[in-house]
Amino acid sequence: MTRTIIEQLAEFTTHAQFDLLPPTVVGECKRAILDSIGCAVAGIDHPKGRAGIQYGQIMGGGSRDATIMGTSDRVSVFGAAFANAELINALDGDAVLLPGHVSPYVLPGALAVAEMKGTTGKELLVAAAVAHEMSFRFGKALANQRDTVDGKAISPKVFGNASAIFGSTAAVGRLKGHSSSTIAHALGIAAYISPVNSQVAWFKHPPSSTLKYIYAGMLAQQAMTSAYSAELGHIGDLHVLDDAEYGYAVFIGSTKWEPEQITDGLGTDWRCPAAMTYKLYPHNRVAHTAIDCVIDIVRENDLEPAEIESIVAYVEAIGVQPVWLNRKIDNVQDAQFSMPHGIAVAAHRVAPGKAWQDPAFVFSRSVMSLMDRVTTHAHADFARLLEAEPASRPARVEVRARGKTHVMERRYPKGSPSPETSTYMTDDELIQKFRHNCEGVLPANGIDRIVDDVMNLETVTNIAAVMRLSGTTIGARPAQAPSESVAAAWPGIAAQGEHGDRKLDGHSEELLHMVFSVRVFFFSVRSFTIVAIVKGSRTMPVASRTARTDRP
Repeated sequence: MTRTIIEQLAEFTTHAQFDLLPPTVVGECKRAILDSIGCAVAGIDHPKGRAGIQYGQIMGGGSRDATIMGTSDRVSVFGAAFANAELINALDGDAVLLPGHVSPYVLPGALAVAEMKGTTGKELLVAAAVAHEMSFRFGKALANQRDTVDGKAISPKVFGNASAIFGSTAAVGRLKGHSSSTIAHALGIAAYISPVNSQVAWFKHPPSSTLKYIYAGMLAQQAMTSAYSAELGHIGDLHVLDDAEYGYAVFIGSTKWEPEQITDGLGTDWRCPAAMTYKLYPHNRVAHTAIDCVIDIVRENDLEPAEIESIVAYVEAIGVQPVWLNRKIDNVQDAQFSMPHGIAVAAHRVAPGKAWQDPAFVFSRSVMSLMDRVTTHAHADFARLLEAEPASRPARVEVRARGKTHVMERRYPKGSPSPETSTYMTDDELIQKFRHNCEGVLPANGIDRIVDDVMNLETVTNIAAVMRLSGTTIGARPAQAPSESVAAAWPGIAAQGEHGDRKLDGHSEELLHMVFSVRVFFFSVRSFTIVAIVKGSRTMPVASRTARTDRP
């Protein structure tokens, strides 16, 4: 009897074994887990992260089965999955994989269930591998924003990350020890309760919804609900992926459906590792190549923001959407996606991380005025370069300063696997990003232990120990009580005066003074060295990390 696609995915989930995983798959899953924990810890003071923590408390406060990362809170697996999904995605510094982002949707439920059950590191790695591979294959099967047709880039009217619900559901079912039959029904249920793909509407309507391109916490919740519903006896639609006329691809709104992308070589040909991309900057990925260029131009010519007359950036064609062209920065999250604002931030040479979304910096006069001198346009060769090499994200940047125009072009951003080996983010660099994200929240010895445990996850006998470390903070950092107003939760909205002028409170003024008293020169991105020099006679300590060389 012919197995349905749902049944094949369920068998793939239950048949996967750690000893049969290729080393590249194991390595990439470790990297994704480490990066995601770091992003979550970094997101605890971001308004999206805070709201996620608070809702996780409301949802899961009656249990202490799972940790909300970066806090001392332990809640139910449902509460932790929601909160940690929102935290991982809060700064938008998390990993990228077709259909867009995957880790913040597929890892939170898996981590919560693994902690509750005391799962081994090997089992978590298998679940993570299944989830990322399945999600990537769905991303290839459905319409996405990096497709080309006849040499032209196309932008479908409907696409997004909703299909990550299948990988997330499979990971939870695997870790709960469900049979192939139960997982199949869970996947069929997941199709029916899948989020809609509202991403293009989100592109078109800035200032955009703070839920972003998809609500990470809710997707993680829907996956948990799918797995638990099947466990409780609900029946899923096992034919929903085989029906080209009425099935999932149709009711999710995709104009493309290539199911062979899901099934061909499933279980033997692992495709996601070669496509896994990590972000150096907490900013939309579309701008990263241009940001690389701006940083290098400013550093090499020792340019001050006030000296820059103009910046013109030519970016990938899909980047000329309203959300990325937006200059109306109402809150810190708007700054994550505005290319003019992100390029202005990059020109200030502040080390990438939480500081990029500090309200005092986001709304500073220097950044906002430079944003007004930044223009972006579609790169003329984008479609041709993308068709020739899928990793292509070309940019050309022209910075006018001191009566001279400085020009730089790049095809691939840092963090992407590409034909240029220097763009690959090594283990050393990823670990440095993790440390930087966790500094000030987790103690140094806790950071060291998480790095060692995750990078050697196959030796860990109980994931709960790792997750508890992610919640062992410097001092007690419990989640705050739910905010009473939107203004309290979203700095920037609260900072508007009667006529919309930005007003900074005393704390923000102090932070602003700190930001502009310090010029942060960074990197050699290959060693992620951060050097801070205070203008004047005092010099701050140099913080330089010794790199490991686990990967080429």
